[in-house]
Amino acid sequence: METSIHEIACNQILIIFATIAITGIICSKGSELVNIPDVVLFLIVGILLGPSVLDMIDISKFQLENQLILTFGSAFILYLGGKEVSLKVLKNVKVTVLLLSTLGVAVSTFLMGKFIDLNFEASFMTCLLAGAIISSTDPATIVPIFNQVKIDKKVKQTVISESALNDATGAILTVAILSIIQGGRFSLEENIYNLFMMIIIGIIIGVVTGLTLLFLVNDSPKGIFKDYTPIISILSVIIAYELSTYLGGSGYMSCFIVGLMTGNKQNFKLWLSQKHYDADKNVVETLGTICRMCIFIILGSQVKLDVLFKYFVASLISVLAFIFIVRPICVLLCSLVDRKARWNKKQLLFMMWVRETGVIPAALCGIITAMKLPGNEIISSIVFMTILITLILQGSTTKLVAKKLDLLEDETLIEAHKDL
Repeated sequence: METSIHEIACNQILIIFATIAITGIICSKGSELVNIPDVVLFLIVGILLGPSVLDMIDISKFQLENQLILTFGSAFILYLGGKEVSLKVLKNVKVTVLLLSTLGVAVSTFLMGKFIDLNFEASFMTCLLAGAIISSTDPATIVPIFNQVKIDKKVKQTVISESALNDATGAILTVAILSIIQGGRFSLEENIYNLFMMIIIGIIIGVVTGLTLLFLVNDSPKGIFKDYTPIISILSVIIAYELSTYLGGSGYMSCFIVGLMTGNKQNFKLWLSQKHYDADKNVVETLGTICRMCIFIILGSQVKLDVLFKYFVASLISVLAFIFIVRPICVLLCSLVDRKARWNKKQLLFMMWVRETGVIPAALCGIITAMKLPGNEIISSIVFMTILITLILQGSTTKLVAKKLDLLEDETLIEAHKDL
């Protein structure tokens, strides 16, 4: 009997995966025809296939599998994002990235707490908690869009780096506010220390893991595992995430750093042969596409339409304030002091517009919902409205805005200057 139950569950998971893969392929092809990022279609189709509409995908019975997809998928997409970042470009904008990832998140949390408090009949701490959850941008959302839209390198890598670094800040703020709501002890010094340690440990583990595994696959006699480069790439993400998390660091940051090491391997005198580079590129890009499909279709399937409709107007006003007031304030506050970056008006306007929300806020929202805290429906409504609106409105217009601001790069020049 127990065996048959497991077999039924296994079959259901396989059917769900097949459904996600088929619809994901169709959406990817459709996104090329309508010229919008595929993640937007993934999310919309996920809502249609979820329990709220057609009930073809219901992941609620498979929480372990759901968490596995969200965790590994986010980590791997973050790794791919790190590969897109050039250390030569990043060093010129490091002040802006650091401020956006720390001060920007804190300012965003407070301002959104105020705006949400004006629109909802809830305690200010509940509103502040909602602000903290949506305060961080999300690499699983931004990286796929930027992979499809060739943006000015300085802007692209600033936004990707910000999204990679600020999830730790958002998580710490969420935990800190949650501890106050639950009547626990709150210490500003302790939380700043925890944030600092998450960042430092994450960076150290990422550097060590990245360089070690690169050394094992580089094009030299010492690269004893070079024939297994794609497998090593996947293992590097798992090892970096798990080791960093075990030691109290940010697993997502470690994965980003591993990607950063891989994408800048020539800086460390490590190279791959053309054969192994091509094999690795094909495998990781394919896996990245699968992760993207799974994450956003499943994310869409978990949207509760009844809750969204209940708080639709108030949530909409809050999200619009987030996009048009809070984000611009944060960008100006964190970038204008960075004289070395030499930001121009068009670059700043683009960074103000691009701040899609995705997996990390959704995961934090899921934790709050499971705890059944007072006001959890309000928080859920705000979070999912933020995800929906930023993805659909900002995600689908990223290329258009970049074109209007003259920030698109010449793709022929990009291909000509690609290095191994």
